[in-house]
Amino acid sequence: MPLALDSRRLPAGRLQRLRRGAAAALATAVLTTAGAVLPAASAHAAGPAQLVYIANYGAGSVTAYDPATGSTVATIPVGSSPQNVALTPDGSQAWVANTGSDSVSVIDTATNTVAATVPVGDAPIPVAISPDGAHVYVGHTASPSGVDVIDTSSLTLAATIPVGGYPDAIGLSPDGGRLYVGSFNSNSVSVIDTATDTVTATVSAGNPGGLAVSPDGAHVYVTNYNGYSVSVIDAATATVSSTVTVGSLPYGVAVAPDGAFVYVANRGGNSVSVLDASTNTVIATVPTGSGTTGVLADPDGAHVYATNAFSDTLSVIDTATLTVTASVPTGNRPYGLAMGKAVPPSVTGLTPDHGTTAGGTTVTLRGSHLTGTTSVVFDGTPAANVTVVDDSTVTATAPAHAAGAVGVALTAKGRTVSAGTFTYRRPAPTVTAVAPAQGPAAGAAHVTVTGTGFTGATAVTFGTAVAASFTVDSDTKITATTPAATAAGPVDVTVTTPAGTSTTGPADRYTYTRDTTKLTAQPVLLSLAPGQLNVNLHLSATLTDTTTGKPVPGATITFTVGPTTVCTATTNAAGTATCTGPCPVTAVLLGLGYTATYSGSPVLEPAAATAGLIRLG
Repeated sequence: MPLALDSRRLPAGRLQRLRRGAAAALATAVLTTAGAVLPAASAHAAGPAQLVYIANYGAGSVTAYDPATGSTVATIPVGSSPQNVALTPDGSQAWVANTGSDSVSVIDTATNTVAATVPVGDAPIPVAISPDGAHVYVGHTASPSGVDVIDTSSLTLAATIPVGGYPDAIGLSPDGGRLYVGSFNSNSVSVIDTATDTVTATVSAGNPGGLAVSPDGAHVYVTNYNGYSVSVIDAATATVSSTVTVGSLPYGVAVAPDGAFVYVANRGGNSVSVLDASTNTVIATVPTGSGTTGVLADPDGAHVYATNAFSDTLSVIDTATLTVTASVPTGNRPYGLAMGKAVPPSVTGLTPDHGTTAGGTTVTLRGSHLTGTTSVVFDGTPAANVTVVDDSTVTATAPAHAAGAVGVALTAKGRTVSAGTFTYRRPAPTVTAVAPAQGPAAGAAHVTVTGTGFTGATAVTFGTAVAASFTVDSDTKITATTPAATAAGPVDVTVTTPAGTSTTGPADRYTYTRDTTKLTAQPVLLSLAPGQLNVNLHLSATLTDTTTGKPVPGATITFTVGPTTVCTATTNAAGTATCTGPCPVTAVLLGLGYTATYSGSPVLEPAAATAGLIRLG
């Protein structure tokens, strides 16, 4: 629709004449050199959110509206009288046709600023972008009318395709092979082969105001502005297969992403007509604002957005209930609008990638386009506490699950994608009791270890010593044979499984006690001569570990007679120590016996024994 004509008050014939006059008045300059090199626009990453871009004809601006928050995030100055806008397939740029300044503004959606301005033919209105993003098609309505083809890599004019009078509606087939151009003054739709940029067919249609192609490319829907109807064109035959009566002065048209419904903006009816595409019948009319001009079907299929040119608002329609759920302020005279294709979420990693079978592990998922995440599931089981930290980060609490690797999936804005693999492991074992809680340092005692998570145990350890043997009786019970200790005292008993090693604490303590010992000394027979001052004594004693009943080798035994130390010796394999040493005769006579003493060790109690010194003669 050119300029800001209040078409609600104009008869059809006069309206068409005014449209022609307005277009002629705007024809002030044209591109005279098709090969002119235009300023190059920088390549940018897609914007952080899926925004709706609205061309404000009366304000010379574009409103960037965030449906997720219901707020306007930017108002972007562009050229004069912008009427329509289209987004590149990756959402990185919004191209805006400026009817009053004969140009197209290229908006960088990452910064929401104009990155380039491209001159085009006079009074441009419709704009469309090829599916591969390589070309932009702009219909200029001033005579001679045509469609300018812009090479987006160089921002140069690649071609101008002559079409019917006043081309104010444009649309591409899904594969980009055909371009459909509705010409208001010629009452026709031109079908263009984009490979050759030539018109291959012309279809009669009444006063095209808007045009949309079905997602499967089978049908083209054209609004007949003065005919209060929509022509349905069969794309295969390039003929009108049906005409559907809608509201007053239908202008913009959009098709649901699944192709099931067609939405028509009735500029004179202040409403949106909803067509069932399978029957080509109107199934509902949704009241909107004043002068409903543009209409957009959300790529997610949940909402339809309609611009109201005379009330400066955007109506948000819930497609489930077909009711207006919000009316959003825009700039002056909002016309065309566009929204990028829904970008599916992508998860590039999750940490940690493992946790216990009990669940409860907080997992961080990282990627892109994660805003709007509604669920995270582990092998079909929903995670708890799903939190969207930002567009690239989501956290969730893993549910309980049997041991093993499972797939994780994330759903955002109705799209479910794989989020990687999470491995469930049995929790590390715990030791809650050891019975008996003490035993000999020599080891070989049988103890019962109680706790959890013992299945698959690979080791039972007493302090740093590995149990001589153990048996896993159940997930909560182990029978183990204690190893020998290097010292008496308390140690922690731990259990190791593939899931880890139990943590230590008072409940797992086992106390080693020193073994009791016994020394056995043998009497010594000796004879003394008159006047003899010293005598050599041949002494012997045997040390036994009475806890085990075994002899103790390598122990030091001290032999004394009264206060006199006669000698020391080390026990042999049989536990016997033997030594010879001098002793004063007076000591022998006073003591009449000797003492063998073992002072003990970290694992053996001390012991002593006395034997007689028997004098002969």
